[in-house]
Amino acid sequence: MAKSDFSFAWPFRVRYAEVDGQRIVFNAHYLTYIDTAITEYFRALPYDYMGQVERTGEDYHLVRSLVEYRKPIHFDEDIEVHVRTSRIGRTSLTFLIEIHPQGQDDLRASGEAVWVNADQATEKSAALPSELMEKITAFEGEALER
Repeated sequence: MAKSDFSFAWPFRVRYAEVDGQRIVFNAHYLTYIDTAITEYFRALPYDYMGQVERTGEDYHLVRSLVEYRKPIHFDEDIEVHVRTSRIGRTSLTFLIEIHPQGQDDLRASGEAVWVNADQATEKSAALPSELMEKITAFEGEALER
């Protein structure tokens, strides 16, 4: 995808604690970057994620994650994690992710995360909140798959 296909990006500066002995971001930290960027994406909608959890007893479970490592990301590098919702299901959201150096088109990693809304008491999937679906649809526009 092109960076212009994303309406949201969250900046990070790679910290020393996130790199391995080669001063390259250790693979597990990519998921932390992705999770943080999705949280900030919800905030930008704006959507009160924690309020939903408290009101309904429902929360999201990550059921699929995919990261394709294209080029290394190094210590102290400024990066942007681009997020977009590509699909809304009855109970699930699919996010597409790209990581680029800040202000550049040099793709370092891409991926996907699938979240399922679940009732925390029963651990069964639950329908997505209509408020969230409306906000994502308005934010993402026509490119959204259902």
